[in-house]
Amino acid sequence: MASIVAVIASTHHPFYYRASTSTGEDRPPFADEWTRKILAFRETLTRANPDVLVMVGSDHFHQLWLDNMPQFLVGKAPFYDANWYNEEREFGLPRMLLKGQEDLSAHILRAGLDDGFDLAFSNELRIDHSITCPIITLRPEADLPIVPIYTNIFAPPLPQPSRFVKLGESIRRIVESWPSHLRVAVIGTGHLSLELGGPRQFGPHGPDPEFDRRAVEWIATGDLDNCLREVTLDSLHSPGNATHGFMDFMLMMGVAGAGAKADYVDTLDLFHTMEAYFTWYPSSSSGGSL
Repeated sequence: MASIVAVIASTHHPFYYRASTSTGEDRPPFADEWTRKILAFRETLTRANPDVLVMVGSDHFHQLWLDNMPQFLVGKAPFYDANWYNEEREFGLPRMLLKGQEDLSAHILRAGLDDGFDLAFSNELRIDHSITCPIITLRPEADLPIVPIYTNIFAPPLPQPSRFVKLGESIRRIVESWPSHLRVAVIGTGHLSLELGGPRQFGPHGPDPEFDRRAVEWIATGDLDNCLREVTLDSLHSPGNATHGFMDFMLMMGVAGAGAKADYVDTLDLFHTMEAYFTWYPSSSSGGSL
């Protein structure tokens, strides 16, 4: 059977690519530290030596809109066009073409249905920066096949936080039941406290540093009990109007397993958001602790 060799969760800041590649007067003062942190984070995936990447993210109203908004969607295509025009224009992100792993996509869809998740699928999915940003930061060669999984964190009614956790647990079981010798890394991205277009968007820190502190502690220690006790669909409005993306972090805690302490933890306090990076090496893998 396939083995999960790394579980990785991070934020997905779309300005990293431009910040890290800028030079001279165009290079922001925080770029060097940010790049150092990303290079160290990248090593946690490199040492796991995966063959396939399962990528969890959320479409930012690019391909999915209010006329057809699945709660959970799996891409099932041989290739994926990546990044959209506004992401190229606003963030400087490059156009990308990513290879798909159709066999694993089909396995996740079939097994997911049998495990109680009515997963949607798309054979013509174009993906955005929630998936391309972690590829840029963790595997810039973009040479590994992927299975993209999209979650709905934007358009109510949203799934409950506990549903995200249960999907993460299901993804873990499903991938480990895939009849393949391949090594799989499951990578998901979300947000800590985040405000978009509101009065707290451009403060000196994220909009709710106390929420960020607790969130990093929950993730780093695998404290799903306290996380689920405190986090609700209503409570996520308070830290910032886009903080529901934290549920993708909760999904990744489900993949890692309740009580699983992260082997790698790092953060970076940027001017309007807390960036956070976590890696777990399942006990069956050869990654080891960092």
